[in-house]
Amino acid sequence: MYSTRLRLLALVFFAFTISSGVQAQTASSNTEGEGLYRERCATCHEAGVPRAANRAGLASLSADKVRSALTDGLMRTQAAGLTPAQRDAVVHFLTDGNTSPVAAPSVQTACPGGGSFSASEKQPHWNGWGVDVTQHRFQPAAMARLSAAQVPKLQLKWAFGFEGGTRSYGQPAIMGGRVFLGNSNKKVYSLNAASGCTYWTFDAEFPVRTAMTVAPLGKRWAVYFADQHASAYALDAETGKVLWKTRVSEYDNAMTTGAPTLWEGKLYVPASSPEEVFGASGQYECCKFRGSVAALDAASGKLLWRGSTITAELKQTHKNSAGVQLWGPAGASVWSSPTVDAKRKRIYVTTGDDYADPPSDASDAFIAFDAGTGTRLWARQVTAGDTYNVGCELPKPLNVNCPTASGPDHDFGSSAILVDLPKGKRALIAGQKSGMVHAIDPDHEGAILWEKRVAEGGKSGGVQWGPAADGENVYVAVSDVAQKPVQPGAAGGQPSLFGIPLQLDPDKGGGLYALKLATGETVWHTPHPGCKGKPSCSPAQSAAVTVIPGVVFSGGLDGHLRAYSAKNGEIIWDVDTAHDFQTVNAVKANGGSIDGPGPVVVGGMVYVNSGYLYTGTIPGNVLLAFSVDGK
Repeated sequence: MYSTRLRLLALVFFAFTISSGVQAQTASSNTEGEGLYRERCATCHEAGVPRAANRAGLASLSADKVRSALTDGLMRTQAAGLTPAQRDAVVHFLTDGNTSPVAAPSVQTACPGGGSFSASEKQPHWNGWGVDVTQHRFQPAAMARLSAAQVPKLQLKWAFGFEGGTRSYGQPAIMGGRVFLGNSNKKVYSLNAASGCTYWTFDAEFPVRTAMTVAPLGKRWAVYFADQHASAYALDAETGKVLWKTRVSEYDNAMTTGAPTLWEGKLYVPASSPEEVFGASGQYECCKFRGSVAALDAASGKLLWRGSTITAELKQTHKNSAGVQLWGPAGASVWSSPTVDAKRKRIYVTTGDDYADPPSDASDAFIAFDAGTGTRLWARQVTAGDTYNVGCELPKPLNVNCPTASGPDHDFGSSAILVDLPKGKRALIAGQKSGMVHAIDPDHEGAILWEKRVAEGGKSGGVQWGPAADGENVYVAVSDVAQKPVQPGAAGGQPSLFGIPLQLDPDKGGGLYALKLATGETVWHTPHPGCKGKPSCSPAQSAAVTVIPGVVFSGGLDGHLRAYSAKNGEIIWDVDTAHDFQTVNAVKANGGSIDGPGPVVVGGMVYVNSGYLYTGTIPGNVLLAFSVDGK
């Protein structure tokens, strides 16, 4: 799923396995590391694969972060053939020898006196991905405590920097006056929502990019989330102590990107996998992973059931031209947060493409599971035959694992939004990378109600992280991000991993739509204001949308967070986050492209992550908190 962007960094290291038979050698210099990198990685990057992070993005990572990815992180399988010396040489080359340790926050950044945690669900809060289990991403007035008239007065109140150039891809949760969020450096933070001071940090086993949910658990409050090895956690909200940890998938390369959803004592945890990237190697037995949802007991972490998106039997299919056995059907990952239907006791998910032949009926689909048993009840596929892995982007004869259809790679990264319509009808609405927004009937096995094209769509396009909905409209941001080569030395060109200047197309993508919930009819459309000559700028608006009464918030790859009038689409507030910030924890930080999670609005404040690692975008490492007049 392109929208998850985790596999973007994965591709930087994936090509280590493109060439088989890695031979041991001593590598201690930058020159030697560069040679290894070119030998192992040129196959993908010289072929123009558009998913690799650029050198500017890699340089922003610490050496420890890159080494961790190669040794015990998502890239451990791909780097298995490299000796420690080879890994160190590549790390040295990619990070320009940046081996300085990550500085721990100073004592001054800790909240004075620590403090006990108390909360009430009646007080302003934001939980999980969509603020409610129907994934509306709509914050009511009583919780937002921010009016349309106040939004233009928003100013920065505090900024929090992530150490070592790491970043937070996870959306913050706000409960009991605290901010809870995870980051790419395997840390989970508990911060003061008003000041940004730190209560505690927790070290997870793998990076954390899911949104979090904070809820009562007996006499205490628990923080629920999952990591990039598909393990779900419950922490004590007051202390950060682990209450339980459960792995939700038996597949070693499984991960969790979509936020777990908590409902009636059960935690519903989705699973996805970067196997779509790994399948590009002709030596990889592509593919065996199937998307799933697991139900855990929220009190103990006990696995209650696991439901697979694909129900057809996994079988050997054929051998590729390198003699490697291939498998299928596989894929249909769940990249987004599950949706709860309390009326029918069902769990709904949207899925990604298939990774290998034969195609399944579960890819690019809405799927309904029984909330009590995990039985798959029905699937409504909107793009049939979408089988794809990154091998399809390699030239012959290296694309031996590319499925017959070779795409179009039109996954869903958007959670399904469950909405009420007139006359007692209901709909599930989600945006797709195809550029289509779909509304289906959850009460009639996903029958299509309406479909609306809002974008050109493509592997990098369409609707990425998802819309938001109030009682009248669904608000949809358009990605359609595109890159173009530029002449060496041209303004705005950022070097690729092999020095070829690339630039995000300043004329491609972006815009925000308001569509009627019942019909899909366009209420208004506001194009992106334009990049206005800004270097490395894309108008793409890939991040999730957030709405409060009268106002719609949408962030973009240009680093801007904008607020729109829900009535007519007029931009009423626009802040550029792509610059340096003085942080409350004394960590050097800057903002950048806004992608993935959307802004969170709670108690008169707006919280947003700024900085996203992706080819040509502006890397950053900061969480920003805005309030009226900065007070």
